[in-house]
Amino acid sequence: MPAGEFERALVNGRNVVVPGTYHTTGVEANPQGFWDWLMAPIKGFMSASEIVGFVLLVGGAFTVVTGTGAIDAFLLRILRIAKDQTHYKNAVIILLMFIFSLGGMSFGMSEETLVFVLVTIPLARSLGYDNFVGVAIPFIAAGVGFAGAAFNPFTVAIAQGIAELPTFSGWQYRLVVWFGMTLIAIVFVLVYANRIHRDPSRSLLKHLKLEFKPIEEVPLTSGRVSVLLLFLLALAAVMYGAVALEWYIPEICALFILLAMTSAAVTRMGTSAMIKHFYTGAKDMLPAALVIACSKAILVLAEDGKIIDTVLYHTAGLVEGLPTYLSVQVMFLVHGGINFFIPSGSGQAAVTMPLMTPLADLMGITRQTAVLAFQFGDGLFNFVIPTSGILMGILSIAGIPFNLWIKWVWKLFLLLVLAGMFFLALPTLFFEWN
Repeated sequence: MPAGEFERALVNGRNVVVPGTYHTTGVEANPQGFWDWLMAPIKGFMSASEIVGFVLLVGGAFTVVTGTGAIDAFLLRILRIAKDQTHYKNAVIILLMFIFSLGGMSFGMSEETLVFVLVTIPLARSLGYDNFVGVAIPFIAAGVGFAGAAFNPFTVAIAQGIAELPTFSGWQYRLVVWFGMTLIAIVFVLVYANRIHRDPSRSLLKHLKLEFKPIEEVPLTSGRVSVLLLFLLALAAVMYGAVALEWYIPEICALFILLAMTSAAVTRMGTSAMIKHFYTGAKDMLPAALVIACSKAILVLAEDGKIIDTVLYHTAGLVEGLPTYLSVQVMFLVHGGINFFIPSGSGQAAVTMPLMTPLADLMGITRQTAVLAFQFGDGLFNFVIPTSGILMGILSIAGIPFNLWIKWVWKLFLLLVLAGMFFLALPTLFFEWN
């Protein structure tokens, strides 16, 4: 594959691609050989250092919180209510998935799901389900919220800024899209959960001996109630900070460390016990951190080989010359393909939207629709690409092999892609969405 580059310009603090500037002349090829392949893992660590640090530190901090017994005590209350009552169990799944989808829609919840699977997996197993359900509750729900977001500052705001649209404009239709995507995901997970609850042998994970630590009997003391209130306050702070204060990984990580310290204090956990819990949590997250770094190594090879812009140039060219109702669908799929190389939502927006915006104008596609095509391609394909550090990290935590994950998720992925095409077709064929 030939090396090539676009020129880039600094616009509102972001490096964006300048359309029409792709060139191979003067770009020195840099083929990646065996030695480069061997160096890619350490470069992946360097590239993913922020997320790796987040996983280890927040994993340690969250284990301090769970070490207080507050989470177990709360989950026990839920399990007692839901025990042997299918409709109560369904209500738990619906409520939690709605909350996580709301997080993805409003403040771009993504990396945070790495932490929450530590809670939802034992919850799902205690309810009689498997690890797929435990992963789906936070990860799938936040993912569909991310893809159909109305107010995500990391995707919608950036893409609309590049497309010269008012920030969060068109939110009314996006809320309809978000609700539709969330409903599909919840129904799919409910159908699967009830099926394996009736017949556990239908689980794809039935042959795997996955470790499962049952939720222990823990009384809900006043100190643990205080921890739960602090936890809810921290979640509210994450949402407010991400939307209003532009918080990202460093600020969220600091907040979880503060949560661990205050939780230990209100439950009178000793310093040595707090350090032990922190160390255990960080150690348990180490396999996920390794997987995240190694998945980044794939991107390092593509970047060092100078082929990402080449891929972008040729895939963007697929959209030109097609009828409007087809071109918007191809635009969606092109974004999905590019997401393999650029799984970061904000990063992909900065690279692709400067190209897709003028293409949309030429083809008679509204810029709002072009932004939505980007959202779908960026968000939905995160469920299936092995270069997503979040996906691979979560699967590592859950003990789910990637091939079994694809075998489980492909039907849902196909449903969501078809739904995305439907939601893109509506403003293209039936109404003007500006």
